[in-house]
Amino acid sequence: MSEQTKTSCGFVALVGAPNAGKSTLLNRMAGAKLSIVSPKAQTTRFRTLGIVMRGQSQIIFVDLPGIFKPRRRLDRAMVNAAWNGAQDADLTLFLVDARKGLKDDVREIAGKLKKSERPVWLVLNKTDLVPPETLLPLARDLSELLSVQQVFMVSAQTGAGVEDLLDRLSVSLPSGPYLYPEDDLTDLPDRLLAAEIVREQIFFQTQEEVPYQTTVETESYKDRPDGSVRIDVTVYVSRPGHKAILIGEKGRRIREIGMRARQQLESLLGHPCHLFLNVKERAGWDEETARLKALGLSDFA
Repeated sequence: MSEQTKTSCGFVALVGAPNAGKSTLLNRMAGAKLSIVSPKAQTTRFRTLGIVMRGQSQIIFVDLPGIFKPRRRLDRAMVNAAWNGAQDADLTLFLVDARKGLKDDVREIAGKLKKSERPVWLVLNKTDLVPPETLLPLARDLSELLSVQQVFMVSAQTGAGVEDLLDRLSVSLPSGPYLYPEDDLTDLPDRLLAAEIVREQIFFQTQEEVPYQTTVETESYKDRPDGSVRIDVTVYVSRPGHKAILIGEKGRRIREIGMRARQQLESLLGHPCHLFLNVKERAGWDEETARLKALGLSDFA
């Protein structure tokens, strides 16, 4: 039997309500930061691939936006992208925050997944934050709403249960050749990664409403002769007040955002970065096709 026929490869969608811990789980399984994380919901806006080698299997995780009730064109595109990604995957991991339990949004997602013909595995996350005796009843209640092939109890934050999940996934994917080079971690272009790292810092360093009214785009990404890279990034905000908050007194906040984002990028990319941020007010950016296209969401709007 040839080496190629022994390998397996498949797409695994991470689906759940906002803040279920999908991005944290992806980063934990990949062993690297591929998707931005914040304590706030709706951080992920577009599909991010995380490529994990496990034995003779290549597991291609698809981190999708959290599923919620959309209000804006951007929201609709995010939710449509999530459901589209779930339909295209070989199997779906349905992530549920064990602390929150069986809320209405979880019931609604379960109802839609039930209509899908794709196999679904239930993953109860944040199990380190709840009494153990609550987990089996929650798993039972969810299994009554939706037929799931397997149930896992994990903590993406601590790593508990994650290795077992990876082992089970590695022997459950269809046989076939690898779709990506074995040393690839993601298909995310560096220029998009730069924009996401800046957006993550905006989540961490600004007030509650600001991150949701902000989008970040890399305008220019140029390699320099000395091995460093120059990255020019534009931050679009919806309101004048948000621009003032982002810039901060005497530009202190935007400098702090830039400094922390640059440090992360240098660690991820492995070479020096010269990062320049520009903040522009643009009312209604979340309804513009060009802005959605920059996020890879124009096909879902």
